Amino acid sequence: MTQKHLSLPTIDLSLWKDQQAPDNVFLSSLRNAAHEYGFFYLKGHGIPLDLNAALMTQAKNFFSLPLAQKEQIAMINSPHFRGYNHAGREITRGKADWREQLDIGPERSALQDLENKPAYLRLQGPNQWPATLPSFKETVLLWQEKVLNVLRRLLEALALSLGQDATAFHPVVRDTPYQLLKLIHYPSQPDDGGRQGVGAHKDSDLLSLILQDNQGGLEVELENGEWIQASPQSGTFIVNIGELLEVASSGYFKAAIHRVISPSSGRDRLSAAFFLGAQLDATMPTLPLSESLTRANSGITQDPENPLFSQIGQNTLKGRLRSHPDVAARHYNDLVSAVPSKDLHHA
Repeated sequence: MTQKHLSLPTIDLSLWKDQQAPDNVFLSSLRNAAHEYGFFYLKGHGIPLDLNAALMTQAKNFFSLPLAQKEQIAMINSPHFRGYNHAGREITRGKADWREQLDIGPERSALQDLENKPAYLRLQGPNQWPATLPSFKETVLLWQEKVLNVLRRLLEALALSLGQDATAFHPVVRDTPYQLLKLIHYPSQPDDGGRQGVGAHKDSDLLSLILQDNQGGLEVELENGEWIQASPQSGTFIVNIGELLEVASSGYFKAAIHRVISPSSGRDRLSAAFFLGAQLDATMPTLPLSESLTRANSGITQDPENPLFSQIGQNTLKGRLRSHPDVAARHYNDLVSAVPSKDLHHA
């Protein structure tokens, strides 16, 4: 059942003007949103509306290309899980998601001499860019930079809201945190089907930020099992808590389950989802909570099919291997050949 009348809370980042003397009302609202919902709208973020529009235009231009051109930068070619996937290629909870997407990370060189080193270091590497869209790369990398700065500031506020120093998460995001941008196109599906745009799941990162077009479909599960619509609101992003923050807060911040319902016949949906992780070689710290917060804490959610690892690279690689079994089979056969295929299809 979908609850249509409730709404996610809205956080106005512009109200937090002085980090040396933070607004306790703002921090309390942010803490409650992250604790009770794990999702909220974000306004006052300072990212220009025309930059958001430019990103969505570039996404529309890319997904309008002929399939043969999009397949020239298919993810199957990349050991770093970068590139294009057509609808049905990514797996969530054992079922195919009906969305085509382009996965883009920070533009970094692949690491060399990785023999006898952790497999997660293979995740770092260059992107694949569409050759026929000359402004695409510049727009995408600029938008990523702006969003990264917003999420780093939010992490400082979230740390303060838990009674920690603002720099509590700096060691895991200061230099080269793992980050990922998905540009996503959801084609329509018949109303008589399941309409899984993306199946119910949690995000495995620290924070996720979503830019939506005017077509709804994103839904968040409440504790009572009902679903609330995260309908588009002009000038806002959707921000949600990832599993790493749930680990760091011993479960006080909740990584909420969410899904996307495909548009009905005759419509489609575009979104940009940015995922901020942590440095692959880091281990997520567990923050000491006050007695009052500890009393209100129900602990980390345990899912036997999706174990949480505090070591960042291990947790990140786990998610990528499970979501993209074709890339895993081609580039990580040394890791997955001994694992039953059914264990790779959960995300």
